[in-house]
Amino acid sequence: MTKPICQRILLKLSGEALMSEAGGSIDSDILNRLAAEIRELSDFGVQVGLVIGGGNILRGADKASQGLDRVTSDQMGMLATVINALAMQDALEHQGLQARVMSALKINQVCEDYIRRRAVRHLEKGRVVIFAAGTGNPFFTTDSAASLRAIEINAGLMIKATKVKGVYSDDPAKNKEAVFYPHLTYDEALDQRLNVMDTTALVLCRDNDIPMRIMNIFEQGAVMRLMKGEEIGSLIERGNKK
Repeated sequence: MTKPICQRILLKLSGEALMSEAGGSIDSDILNRLAAEIRELSDFGVQVGLVIGGGNILRGADKASQGLDRVTSDQMGMLATVINALAMQDALEHQGLQARVMSALKINQVCEDYIRRRAVRHLEKGRVVIFAAGTGNPFFTTDSAASLRAIEINAGLMIKATKVKGVYSDDPAKNKEAVFYPHLTYDEALDQRLNVMDTTALVLCRDNDIPMRIMNIFEQGAVMRLMKGEEIGSLIERGNKK
């Protein structure tokens, strides 16, 4: 295929994807590999929006469970995503790409405020846009933020990059009998309570007809093969399964 299957994507990465096996919060080798793959996507003509979680640094819900005020802990988690976004911006720039971090929280000395029209314009100019600080509100996950941004920028596909091949009936690391689902509808994912994304994120994509692909981020080159038309991971979409 000489053209990508869609012009604009929203790629959701977990913060844990940036961690080293030794437990470091940000592994430069992993960061640089991901940046190189995003550069290939950009060179192929794909406009890339990116949301990165903050779980490698701090997970707000965990701090709340330890007694910290939930609003405060979620705000700390939002700031963790900004740290990851700035690290990714630097890695992308070292790959020769133009990248912009746009934060839902006002941190003008560090990055741009999130403004939808400006974000779309950056994408149209071939810049990678990294959406930081979640939705800017407590009680919402970065999965929900990714779904929201995918809708707002009119992405043709949302990709959630995970540590497994795609969607399973159970955790494949714990249950060897877990069934792999190559295609699902959003209603099936919700009804079966599969561990894909939080309910808000799934409902947002379903109601706004944004297809979602769940795939393994550690399979090198997989996102590019997907953009060239190869069936990778699990596809979740509205309506009947293919």
